[in-house]
Amino acid sequence: MKKTTSLSELGITDDISKAFFRPIQSAAPPSPSKRRTKISVIGAGNVGMAIAQTILTQDLVDELALVDAKPDKLRGEMLDLQHAAAFLPRTRIFADTDYAITASSDLCIITAGARQIPGESRLDLLQRNLDLFRIIVPPLAKYSPEALLLVVSNPVDVLTYIAWKLSGFPPNRVIGSGTNLDSSRFRFLLADHLEVNAQDVQAYMVGEHGDSSVALWSSISVGGVPVLGSLERHQIEYEEGVLEKIRKAVVESAYEVIQLKGYTSWAIGYSVASLARSLLRDQRRIHPVSLLAKGFHGIDEGKEVFLSLPAQLGRGGVLGVASVHLTEEEAKRLRCSADTLWEIQQKLGI
Repeated sequence: MKKTTSLSELGITDDISKAFFRPIQSAAPPSPSKRRTKISVIGAGNVGMAIAQTILTQDLVDELALVDAKPDKLRGEMLDLQHAAAFLPRTRIFADTDYAITASSDLCIITAGARQIPGESRLDLLQRNLDLFRIIVPPLAKYSPEALLLVVSNPVDVLTYIAWKLSGFPPNRVIGSGTNLDSSRFRFLLADHLEVNAQDVQAYMVGEHGDSSVALWSSISVGGVPVLGSLERHQIEYEEGVLEKIRKAVVESAYEVIQLKGYTSWAIGYSVASLARSLLRDQRRIHPVSLLAKGFHGIDEGKEVFLSLPAQLGRGGVLGVASVHLTEEEAKRLRCSADTLWEIQQKLGI
C-alpha cells in the first residue's frame, strides 16, 4: 500500500529541492541523540480518526502512523489529513495495513474494535474484540518494544489486561483510557450546575469504565473547597440517592450520545490526546486511567485486574498512583468492580 502521495508520482524528481535550498558548507549531520516523536493509531474508525485529528491539531508528534484492516478507507483518511498540511503543524503522516509501519513508535494507541451497539454494555463487546487483539498486540510489541501501549477499545479494562498479557510489557507501560473521559463528563455536569469552569472542578470517577464506575464524592472540590464538607458546614441537605442519580447520569451520557449520533468520537479524541500529552511530554499530571490495580484499596493481590485510579503519568507510563481517600463504601464498590472483571478474565484462557 502506498504510504504517501508525492510529486515523484507525477514525474518530478526528488532532487528538486536543490533548486530551492543551498546547503551550508561544512555542516555536521543531525545529532543521533535527537529523534522524532512518533504515535501510531490502530483503527481508522470514528474514534481513531478523532484521536488522530486532535493529536495533529495539538502538535503532539512529529510522525503519525495509521493502521487499519480496510486499505481503501485507510488511504482515504490518510490523504484527507495530508491535504490539511497547510493548516497544521508539520507532521509526517503514514498509513498501511502492515504493522511494520508502526516501528519505533513512542506511543501505540489501540482503538480498533467492534462498534458499540445502542443499548449494549461495554462488557458485552469483549468476545467480539478478544480475537482482534491477538492480531494487533504482538506485532506492536515486536516493532516498538520500548513503546507505551494505550488501549481505548471497549471494554477497555479487560482489553487493557489482554494487551498487557499479549505484549509482555511491564504493567506501567500498558494503560487503558479508563475513566479519564467519565471524569470529564462528571466535572462538566458539576460545573454546569454550579456555573463554574470545569477546569476548577476536581472530581474523579474510578473503577470500571462502565456501569459499575465509582464516583469519589468524598474527594470532590471546587476551587479547592471540598463540596460535601461545604454543604455540611452550610447545613445544606443532600441525599445519597441524589448523588447516585448524578453518577448514573455520567454513565448514561455515553449511551445517550451513541443513541443520538450512533457513536462517540470528539470527547474521547480530546481525552486521549490529553493522555498522550501527559505521557510523551512527561508532564506528570494526574489522570484516572486503567492500570494494574491489585493491592490498591483492598483489591486482592492475587487478582490481576485493570481498573481506573488517579495516576501520575509521564514518559515512563504510570509513575505512581495517587493516595486519594476512599470511604469504605467507595472502596467496597471498587472491590466489587474488581471481582466482576476478575470473574470475566478467568474465562479468557490467557
